[in-house]
Amino acid sequence: MSLAQAVRDKLDIPDLVTGGRTLKDITVDIAKPNEDFPTKLWWNTFLLVLSITLIDVAIIGYLFYEGLYILGINNPVGWGFFVVNFVFWIGIGHAGTLISAVLFLFRQGWRTGINRAAEAMTIFAVLVAASNLILHVGRPWLGFWLFPYPNERGPLWVNFRSPLIWDTFAVSTYLSISLVFWYLGLIPDLATLRDRATETWRKNLYNVLAFGWVGSARAWSHLEIVAMILAALSTPLVLSVHTIVSFDFAVSILPGWHTTIFPPYFVAGAIFSGFAMVVTLMVIAREVFNLQNYITMKHLDNMNKIMMTTGLIVGLAYATEFFIAWYSGNEYEGFAFWNRAFGPYGWAYFIMISCNVLSPQVFWFRKLRYNIPVMFVASIVVNIGMWFERFVIMMTLNRDFLPSSWAMYTPTLFDYAMLIGTFGIFFTLFLLWCRIMPVIAIAEVKTVMPAKEGAHH
Repeated sequence: MSLAQAVRDKLDIPDLVTGGRTLKDITVDIAKPNEDFPTKLWWNTFLLVLSITLIDVAIIGYLFYEGLYILGINNPVGWGFFVVNFVFWIGIGHAGTLISAVLFLFRQGWRTGINRAAEAMTIFAVLVAASNLILHVGRPWLGFWLFPYPNERGPLWVNFRSPLIWDTFAVSTYLSISLVFWYLGLIPDLATLRDRATETWRKNLYNVLAFGWVGSARAWSHLEIVAMILAALSTPLVLSVHTIVSFDFAVSILPGWHTTIFPPYFVAGAIFSGFAMVVTLMVIAREVFNLQNYITMKHLDNMNKIMMTTGLIVGLAYATEFFIAWYSGNEYEGFAFWNRAFGPYGWAYFIMISCNVLSPQVFWFRKLRYNIPVMFVASIVVNIGMWFERFVIMMTLNRDFLPSSWAMYTPTLFDYAMLIGTFGIFFTLFLLWCRIMPVIAIAEVKTVMPAKEGAHH
């Protein structure tokens, strides 16, 4: 037994791979969902989310044909659900970057069981968010005008002072870096699937996807160097992307939005909701694909602790907003927050507080942090709360400086259908990915095997 393993046993630190699995077992267990025929449960779930996606696509087509009047947006609330969904899904993607980049730099071994799924979740969440960003501009077919490129439109050029342009740069940068980082880590595992494939077409497919990876020491050395560089580049994105998203609101002069607390508040909220979604997906994956030996209670416990911590930060931000509104003596600012809690959308505010501030408090208790049903329900409740947080922020628009311009925002059936459709698109992409590529990083999990079980292999 190694010294490191003796220390782990003495301190009672849980292993990150349990069940006495060997190196071969790890490959077989993780590759099984990709090599076996899909289960009945997978097919039923996939057909359900695919049908939701197709309905959403049909509604978007109808929206193009009829115009934005079929939605509930009006004069003061001109963004509606589109930007609520955009900010929500960008937030969901933040946990993937944090797990893959920040925890990689800090050499946190427990990231290996969850990083692959979290990175994939980031890609799909950003794609869903970008679709909402494009749709909300009103003429999506002219969305390419958001990119500054030499064109034939004469003096018509992008406004670099507009947060919409900042969003375009932030989202495209975030998506490209995340995509490269995610795919880079997949290459050795795709080569493993290639080497295990029995059908010629499957072997050829995975060989193309793996770029002919041979697993030499030179190749591994280059992979590690590039991963380190990408992690260093990605780490600032954890802070910068949602900071820029918060500028959509903070650079305005609207009471309740024009505040310097928005950037850190949005970043904390994004990590909060992102980890909640990772817990939701990992709990499902470990049960459906029998991956309990690789997504252990230690992984879930760590994520629950992060959810609890970021939940406390978000709760502090809510309290700080109200304190500053009172302390500033600005009557418009004071009214904006009074209206937020006790106005016509007060019900949404108290749903937000209950879900985001109260529900994570259950994780103070170790017994509840290790309880699968409790963490599963809590993770879903947190994301319900985080969606309502963005809704509450957006509804600040309905009452501004002029009472004559006040109006209520009432979502239509199409608004709700497109909201549900975003989840359909996300889960359709995630389920397809689970079938084609490994849910867990095979090569990386082997590096954190307990010495007492892996030493003789």
